[in-house]
Amino acid sequence: MTEAFNPDLDLKIARIIKAPRAAVWSAWTTPSRFEQWWIPAPARCQVEQMDLSPGGAFITRMSENGGEFGPHVSGCFLAVDPMERIVFTNALLGGWRPAEKPFITAIITLRDHADGTDYAAHVMHRTSTERAKHDEMGFYDGWGTAIGQLAGLVERSS
Repeated sequence: MTEAFNPDLDLKIARIIKAPRAAVWSAWTTPSRFEQWWIPAPARCQVEQMDLSPGGAFITRMSENGGEFGPHVSGCFLAVDPMERIVFTNALLGGWRPAEKPFITAIITLRDHADGTDYAAHVMHRTSTERAKHDEMGFYDGWGTAIGQLAGLVERSS
């Protein structure tokens, strides 16, 4: 399946990460490693559930300024193609249960690159208004910072 980018509804960010695809995959699929990069520092991430299978729950919590952990992502994995692609949404919860407030479906792709891994996040929205809201909320800064943290984590250990 090829995902068509719709500029009216979608946002996309990509980066070459100077580490093998296996290292990037591990940082995405190992909860203790995922917690180290998923949310822009100094905020912290806690993985509550990460069932990497279609219909599996994807729940993270975040702490800002050292405070208590609160809700962050409550979603569901739609597809997990080892070493290549992870698709998740917050339109559904684990077990395919409909969510109360859907906002995004994200497709994360990993491809080999001469310098390491070509990492891309394609984030789809229901409406252009929701896409604009996500952009205004700082999509490129937030997701870019998180991807930078991911790169730093895997590049140090490669």
